[in-house]
Amino acid sequence: MVMDIVKQAVFIFLTGLGIVGNITVSVKCMCIFKGTKRTSVHLILTHLSFTNIMMLFSKGMEKTIAAFHLRNFLGDIGCKILIYLERVARGLSICTTCLLTVVQAITISPRASRWRKLKPRSVWHILPLFLFFWILNSLISMNLTFYIKNINSINISRIKSNSFCYFLPESWILRWIFLAFMILRDALFQGVMGGASSYMVFLLHKHHQQVLYLQNSRPFCNTPPELKATQSILLLMLCYLLFYCIDCFISLYSTFSLENDSIAITVQDFLAFGYAIVSPFVLTHRDGRLADYCSAR
Repeated sequence: MVMDIVKQAVFIFLTGLGIVGNITVSVKCMCIFKGTKRTSVHLILTHLSFTNIMMLFSKGMEKTIAAFHLRNFLGDIGCKILIYLERVARGLSICTTCLLTVVQAITISPRASRWRKLKPRSVWHILPLFLFFWILNSLISMNLTFYIKNINSINISRIKSNSFCYFLPESWILRWIFLAFMILRDALFQGVMGGASSYMVFLLHKHHQQVLYLQNSRPFCNTPPELKATQSILLLMLCYLLFYCIDCFISLYSTFSLENDSIAITVQDFLAFGYAIVSPFVLTHRDGRLADYCSAR
């Protein structure tokens, strides 16, 4: 009982910490976005922060209700809304992170490169992509609204976790259809993210070789803010892949395991919104690289 209270308290604290961090990043980007040196990166980071806040709010609300045993507070409709928002936010997170990686790769491309032609000419060209992301993830997660119930409306003995929401059994055909779309979405965006990241690593390595050459003839050689921001975005992408891969592994373990492993469930709960907590601090690490990049644009 005491361990459950401590665990719930840690989750609530981390949720609040993540919300504060994402609000900070969002406010910084919005303040810069109102100025004259606005770029599409500012808008993407704002959308990513909003997505993280939505995920943390839905997941944090679920944990708070479970901690204080307020299962009748929202009912079936509340369960449907929270779980649906959490799943949509998860999909938006990978789509937005992928878009951020691609735009950054295009931004640091050489001017003569053909990829440079794909750079958005205006920040408003990003908005249709956001609309597409919202429609795509809303459709992929729409099946959740049909088989999510509150724990009070079913037999409690059937619950395997301390969550107040329960997933009712559904048609295997329907489940595999939506699961296939979700896997295809994750594989596609992660593939694009990996390709863009590899391209950025190549450009960073090329720039590093140029710096070593210039250091022999010049006493000082400063790294451009764009490349500093690229390193932060690469770190952000690696954090996402780390959380995602471990989450998938534990999900497979929990699915095929015959026993209810409470440790695995706890770790998976943290991984579900760990990226939303870590990402704002990655973006602002080392004395505000994000601010330096934004001001330089």
